[in-house]
Amino acid sequence: MSEDTASKSKHFIRQIIEEDIAKGLDPKDIMTRFPPEPNGCLHIGHAKALCLDFGMALEYGGKCNLRFDDTNPTKEDVRFVDSIREDVRWLGFQWNGEFYASDYFGQIYNYAEELILAGKAYICTLSPDEFKEYRGVPGKPGKESPNRNRPIAESLDIFRRMRAGEFEEGKYVLRAKIDMDSPNLHMRDPAIYRIKKDAHHRTGAQWCIYPMYDFAHCLSDAIERITHSLCTLEFEVHRPLYDWFIENTSIIHSLKKQPRQYEFARLNLSYTMMSKRKLQQLVEEKVVDDWDDPRMPTLSGMRRRGYTPAAIKDFCEEIGITKFNSLTQLELLEHCVRADLNKIAERRMAIFDPLEVEITNWEDGKADYLPAINNPEDPSAGERLVPFSKKIYIEREDFMENPPKKFFRLSVGNEVRLRYAYILKCESAVKDAAGNIVKLLCTIDMQSRGGNAPDGRKIKGTIHFVSAPHAIKATAHLFDKLFTKEDMTEIEEGKDFKDYLNPQSIEVKEFWAEPSLADAKAGAPLQFERNAYFTRDSKHPEKLVFNRTATLKDSFSK
Repeated sequence: MSEDTASKSKHFIRQIIEEDIAKGLDPKDIMTRFPPEPNGCLHIGHAKALCLDFGMALEYGGKCNLRFDDTNPTKEDVRFVDSIREDVRWLGFQWNGEFYASDYFGQIYNYAEELILAGKAYICTLSPDEFKEYRGVPGKPGKESPNRNRPIAESLDIFRRMRAGEFEEGKYVLRAKIDMDSPNLHMRDPAIYRIKKDAHHRTGAQWCIYPMYDFAHCLSDAIERITHSLCTLEFEVHRPLYDWFIENTSIIHSLKKQPRQYEFARLNLSYTMMSKRKLQQLVEEKVVDDWDDPRMPTLSGMRRRGYTPAAIKDFCEEIGITKFNSLTQLELLEHCVRADLNKIAERRMAIFDPLEVEITNWEDGKADYLPAINNPEDPSAGERLVPFSKKIYIEREDFMENPPKKFFRLSVGNEVRLRYAYILKCESAVKDAAGNIVKLLCTIDMQSRGGNAPDGRKIKGTIHFVSAPHAIKATAHLFDKLFTKEDMTEIEEGKDFKDYLNPQSIEVKEFWAEPSLADAKAGAPLQFERNAYFTRDSKHPEKLVFNRTATLKDSFSK
């Protein structure tokens, strides 16, 4: 057990593991797995499961496998296998072994034959819709399939011919023979094999029949000697079936500890769509650029937006592990992101709505280079030099011609401190024919280099700037929520989830910045002072494009 385990919340999964250890389970025998299907990119909901699966193994000295649930060749792609690997590594986890459900297709097929030979499975000709009628509804017994008592030899023969590719898709399925009167509909003779003639991303055309998820998943767990199979709450009703398949195949006799399934509430995040199928729809219909669009809740999108692994892991720990579904506020995730970025982001100055300032008592062509702290939270980040010249830009909102009483920024006749530079006094404002202010004429206190008044007078306001001759032009992508509805799990009748797309989810804006920004590394966290957190876009590193990660305002912590 790690040293900080005791300081963490004792959620029920931790309690279960510690009870198992108290009963004699060797901590090094703890085995978990993270089993994504490679039919899309991981999103923040998967991060919660990922952190739990890997985290529990790490805390108690066990191991965690990465296993791809690739039992549906129609939707799966090696692109998503690579993406999932990258996401797991990015979050800082390393798997014990990399496996695929397809690694076990031969063994799983043999277990299916075992069930047929034991009279516990049969070949059925009913279509899914037809069987739904036979299965019935909760509270009323189902009706047996007309094929339920098919002779064992006949079911075995058809099953082998299914594997040989003799039949078209949909003609037959293999069903487990369990209990058509069970109050749990999943126990009413579930399908365990179906015919699919699509090529598989790993096995090619080797197989034309594929196991259903419920059958393959539990047996894969047993083959890998998983001790704690952690999954989301919707699989709770599948647990009796999970146990039944293991206990009714020969694998049960080889297990030192039978795998047990434990369910926890999935993550529902406000203003966020968590359905992988619907996220895929956004990609296919080009509503977003791709799976890594920074507005997407995918880990690749969050990485491109500038979210950090530490922030996501802190968020997953903060929300905890419970047995009840709830809606987590997006503001909590953003709070965790800001808390981490504040510690690690280097500061830079950028102007989005420039107002020209001419320093009338500064020599033409002269430049001063002022030391600026890269990160006040981290002295080891060092300093950089910021240029200063006769012409600078400030934010237009930092000047008011007729300011209210407590306006501590720039106005005619008043002084402000320029960040890292000098004390600035506005002498007059230059207007165009329409009466719009186009330039400020100002002076600086030459003795105030570094921002401190030589006579000790107090300057209440500090604003940032960029030197106009040295400034570089760049583009910012300012992101907002992708959806306007808080709870995207509840779509109103007659509406489509895309009806709630936010038309203002992205704003593209040009800005001026200090020259050091040209050297910013793609993905490196930055804080544009008094503005927001940004990172250089990793998808177009050859361009000066910066993605806004989060604003500085943090209403959640307040």
